[in-house]
Amino acid sequence: MPVLAQNFVTMKSDASAMRSALVADVLRGNGHLRQSVRLRVHGESMLPALWPGDVVEIESCSLEDIQPGEIVLALRDGRLFLHRLVQRNFAASGEPDGFVLRGDSVPVPDPLFPAEALLGRLVRRAGEGRGDSGFSAKWSRVLGMIFCYCDVARRIALKLHSRKAPVRDLQNSESIVEAGDL
Repeated sequence: MPVLAQNFVTMKSDASAMRSALVADVLRGNGHLRQSVRLRVHGESMLPALWPGDVVEIESCSLEDIQPGEIVLALRDGRLFLHRLVQRNFAASGEPDGFVLRGDSVPVPDPLFPAEALLGRLVRRAGEGRGDSGFSAKWSRVLGMIFCYCDVARRIALKLHSRKAPVRDLQNSESIVEAGDL
């Protein structure tokens, strides 16, 4: 691979990590005030709860504030993960010290995240009120497993979804962070 091509790959990866760090800084804020950001979803790991192109609002929270089944945003190795909380892990002292996430259409959970990796929870998706999609966590997971193991079903669903009317957006779309790792 030519040196020039290697630099472009590094630059893209660095830009993505910088965007992720910026999102993390905003959500971590000063610790006492709730901060929020709007992000555009790019991945397919949360189908059918979240679709590529969806715009979501994430609000900062602590590990104590969330419950299994909620969709949360976490940071690991410069990448943002918007997945459903499977469980919180607790230290001997009874304090939460980590958590496990899993995409609805992913066959296995993500590796354990440390408590400080949590950035916030999904509070709104474009075109909806507070909370995640109209699917319950259980039904989203069931349909997600179908999309995980049946590529034809996934492609058909994505094709049908792309034909829908305009991309859903929250107000003030100019403040959306394009987070390519979601």
